[in-house]
Amino acid sequence: MATPVVHGGRPPIPRSPGGEVTPGGGASGGEVAGGGASGGLARLLDPERLRRLTGTAPGRLRAAMTVLTVLVLFFGALTAWQVSVRARAAGQVVTHGQPLSQDAAEVYRSLADADTTAAAVFLLASDAPPELRARYEKDLATAAELLTRAAARTGTGAGSGDPTQQWVAELNRQLPVYAGLVETARANDRQGLPLGGAYLRYASKQMQTELLPVAQKLVEAENRRLDDGYDDARAIPWAGAVVGLLVLAALVWCQVQLLRRTNRVFNPGLLAATAAVLAALVWLTGGTTLAQAHLSESQGSGAAPLRVLNQARIEALQARAAENLDLVSRGGSDGYDKDWARYTAALAGSPTGDGKSRTAGQGTLSRALADAPREASATIQEAVRQFGLWDDLHRKSESGDDYGTSLRIVVGGGGGGGAESSAAVFAELDRKLGSAAAAEQTAFDRAARGVDGDLAALAWGLGVLTLLAAAGVVVGLGRRLAEYR
Repeated sequence: MATPVVHGGRPPIPRSPGGEVTPGGGASGGEVAGGGASGGLARLLDPERLRRLTGTAPGRLRAAMTVLTVLVLFFGALTAWQVSVRARAAGQVVTHGQPLSQDAAEVYRSLADADTTAAAVFLLASDAPPELRARYEKDLATAAELLTRAAARTGTGAGSGDPTQQWVAELNRQLPVYAGLVETARANDRQGLPLGGAYLRYASKQMQTELLPVAQKLVEAENRRLDDGYDDARAIPWAGAVVGLLVLAALVWCQVQLLRRTNRVFNPGLLAATAAVLAALVWLTGGTTLAQAHLSESQGSGAAPLRVLNQARIEALQARAAENLDLVSRGGSDGYDKDWARYTAALAGSPTGDGKSRTAGQGTLSRALADAPREASATIQEAVRQFGLWDDLHRKSESGDDYGTSLRIVVGGGGGGGAESSAAVFAELDRKLGSAAAAEQTAFDRAARGVDGDLAALAWGLGVLTLLAAAGVVVGLGRRLAEYR
């Protein structure tokens, strides 16, 4: 057999009969195995290769077109995502956050009103008007309905560690127990048994120490959730704005470089891309600023003052319950007098030295008046006046000579709620506060409705503008590339 000829002093590469390179020849097995995705990426980013690709004018144009297009599309995707997140948060504020917060406050108010009304019905006994009994039953039904609604709404949005469901379940469990105690008190009272008053006081104690504290936790949790929703909806999309400015600067720099190398002042494609990015930045700034203004208005004129007003209504109800239960106990305990003093001080300020007026500018009513929007301020001012009348009547009832006189002043004579009774004045105060709450709810709806839709439209608009900008980059630099063919 003839010996193979060695050309250039190197042995020939061994090949298989089919002409393929044998494993022992050429590239080693390790080099072949390394030619996967990571090897391809390494070759793609090899500095020497990149220098060769960008060493010519067409190469530099292709690189610029690729980088600018990626930057523009990234800017569009980032800003559209950020604005969409804020649109969803704004929608949650309107459809979940504020309604749940208001429902929680209404649960508390309904429970406190039921306690107050049950005491009034007990005091009036057979003289209690049917509408008073109907109000008590409506309070219980409203609380039960709102708890069911809260359970349904928080069941899908609350995390596994959220105790809201537990609190709702606890209130649902305790509410029938409270109602049963009230009915037992009424049954004993109809039979002339003194246990009636004891059962009613026990029912009220359960309301004050078990139901209302849990309801307060529910109110605070929903208020925090609403505040968090506002923070998310009003967050400034800084990342998108910064990237947009960088993209704008890159587009301007690219046009300056083209001007220096080609002496052509304008590149229509790049000019259109620059205009589109600039319009996106202006729209992003203006749209988010306007949304923030509407959300701040909805909070400042609606949600925040409504929260204070709800607190004022609750404190008034608790003061009224203490006033009624003091009569139920027939002076057997000074605890209800202390409760009256505590709740009215929180509501309207502490009594002055003469004991006939309250410290001006203090209390929840003063805060509610200071925070109220224009359409609610006059109504709250009237509620403040009604509290003054109520306070005077309460002092008169305490200075009465006998129980009958105090009873007539507090609950009214005959059918209850006479013109000079605390019951009538309190009812008017509660109506005024309710009207003011409705006005503030309207102010919230007017300011917050549609913000989520505006932000969603902004997200779509930003996406369209950046697609147009990317097309402008491709067209503008593509025409320069075509000149080298």
